Amino acid sequence: MTTIRDDFRSDTVTRPSPGMRAAMANAEVGDDVFGDDPTVMKLERTLAERLGKPAGVFMTSGTQSNLLALLAHCGRGEGYIAGMDAHCYSHEQGGAAWIGSLQPQPIPHQADGTLAVEDIAAAIHGGDDPHVAETRLLAIENTFGGRVMPQSWIAEATTLARAHGLSTHLDGARVFNAAVAGNLDVAQIARPFDTVSVCLSKGLGTPVGTVLVGEKELIAKARRLRKAVGGGLRQVGILAAAGLYALEHNVERLADDHANARRLAEGFARIPALSVESATNIVWVRITPDRARAFTDFLAAEGFGVTGGYPGASGVSRQRWVTHLDVDAAAVERAIAAAERFFA
Repeated sequence: MTTIRDDFRSDTVTRPSPGMRAAMANAEVGDDVFGDDPTVMKLERTLAERLGKPAGVFMTSGTQSNLLALLAHCGRGEGYIAGMDAHCYSHEQGGAAWIGSLQPQPIPHQADGTLAVEDIAAAIHGGDDPHVAETRLLAIENTFGGRVMPQSWIAEATTLARAHGLSTHLDGARVFNAAVAGNLDVAQIARPFDTVSVCLSKGLGTPVGTVLVGEKELIAKARRLRKAVGGGLRQVGILAAAGLYALEHNVERLADDHANARRLAEGFARIPALSVESATNIVWVRITPDRARAFTDFLAAEGFGVTGGYPGASGVSRQRWVTHLDVDAAAVERAIAAAERFFA
């Protein structure tokens, strides 16, 4: 097996820094199921306050957080609206449907990743029609594929949802990337949503953890549901300490990841065989299928970890390159040089 030297597969591959490890080792802990782990409570309180919400609950992953948010918002046989390629619809094994008996209503994305407001409106079903599931929730993702969703569109979409009596959920796995890229207070992004899922183990660099923040009643329900899906945790302050460290040290530095992604995209854009799109810390590279496999194999042999195989328009294959705190500017330059050697 080839050793990966420069790992661009995802920002989930980050390893805790020495400072983070020290914070974890020194964490004060208790039994979180009993509600007496002080470090977990501090993390939940800190992140809720930072996003302008009254409550939070620690989860093991973004998938668990999204699932329990959907279940907190919707009852069995009810429906939620999400994008066709949204993580909570297309990348979580359909958990909302087969675990929660919820009816997802996916709608297509526009070119910029948003959902057409008229499509959202058309997908909303009331309780007066016995043939369809009653819609209870609009779920939005930000960032989406690395792209920051426009605040004006979020306001329009969530206002429409509320006008129809829907609640709102934000899959904010990379919401701090959105805040840093848009020079926004993260609470401003979170404001239109009843619940927000915030991942700590992507760009923020912790080994485990997501916090779901939102209205007290919804968070209390999600906490109860967490126990049912095996999410009851004990001395988890060791992990919560990593989250507190990340919030203090790893948010502003996300700008470095964004700068590295732009540099990577600029270098790849000079290669005629590649079509490149960059947003925050994610670079999408399009290449014809007949060359994609050879390029991926070449990169692997050179020690680069890259995620490939994403379908593209007109049979074009796509690779996803993700920058993070374990990828520095030198790694970016090595990747550009390797691509130039291959296509030369």
